[in-house]
Amino acid sequence: MKPTIKDVAKIASVSISTVSRVMNAPDTVVENKKKRVLDAIEELKYKPNALARGLIYKKTHTLGVVIPDIRNPYYADIIRGMEDASKKSGYSLIICNTDTDGNRLFSYLNTFYEKQIDGLLYTSNPIFPDYYKELKRLRMPVVLVATHSMEYELPSVKINDEQAAYDATQFLIDSGHRNIGMISFDLGDSIAGQTRYQGFVRALRENNLELKRDNIFFVSEYFHDPYDAAESLFRQSSGLTAVFAVSDVLAMGVLSYLNEKGVAVPNEVSVVGFDNIRLSAFTVPKLTTVAQPMYQIGYRAVEKLHALINGEADPVLREIVPHEIVVRASTGRL
Repeated sequence: MKPTIKDVAKIASVSISTVSRVMNAPDTVVENKKKRVLDAIEELKYKPNALARGLIYKKTHTLGVVIPDIRNPYYADIIRGMEDASKKSGYSLIICNTDTDGNRLFSYLNTFYEKQIDGLLYTSNPIFPDYYKELKRLRMPVVLVATHSMEYELPSVKINDEQAAYDATQFLIDSGHRNIGMISFDLGDSIAGQTRYQGFVRALRENNLELKRDNIFFVSEYFHDPYDAAESLFRQSSGLTAVFAVSDVLAMGVLSYLNEKGVAVPNEVSVVGFDNIRLSAFTVPKLTTVAQPMYQIGYRAVEKLHALINGEADPVLREIVPHEIVVRASTGRL
């Protein structure tokens, strides 16, 4: 039978409250009592119950994470950054997959509330009004990860998606390309759909290039087959010399399609992706892409949430981290 705090108090000949103070505020206990308690803890190999301590001190040192699709390799480094930062600050993570389903999200939020998590890391999806209302009702500290909200005063960490898409398109234009295709997330996606589309369009307009509607194919972010997206784009548009895909997974679909059709990359068509997931360095040819600092995004999100939980002021509410273009073999001059 596992030893309890009562057993420690009995062996040390002190009260239960004294044992509690030794574990949580040792400087408030006189040395002789503290030594007796520590000796008793060592003798019994006593480990305090984390849940019980959470009920007493109103902290469980646990953070909840909601992710739209855990199969997406984009989230691997974000979660690793979260995990490392959490370990440093003494937190554990509970990770839940929502499949972008609102009812499933609400179910997880209530589970987190019952488990008394200290805060929530909300990843990638937009914050809709009913989501925000539920977070307020549960009084749950939250940081947005790889997403943001202009409607609500919620701290966030992400890149500038519009500027990143602009830079990717400008890179292709600077390489001599004029007939550029795009595989875009649906414009209803205000985080990565609308913003990246706007960056693409801005680059074309600033370089006096025509925006051809047939050169753009829109996909549902999580459920559209990458190969089918590439096939659809090339079926509706002709003469493309370059394609900007708004995720590396979509760009890999383009590489696969072009390889099957015998189209040489980059000699005939250049391809640029977005995210710089690990697999992008192992495609054939290796993929040029917009690199997001995913690990840093996850790490900073936990740091911001830790500060929020402890009532510390955050000087930057909506934090933007830098991106870069990683040039590999899938692109070349026209």
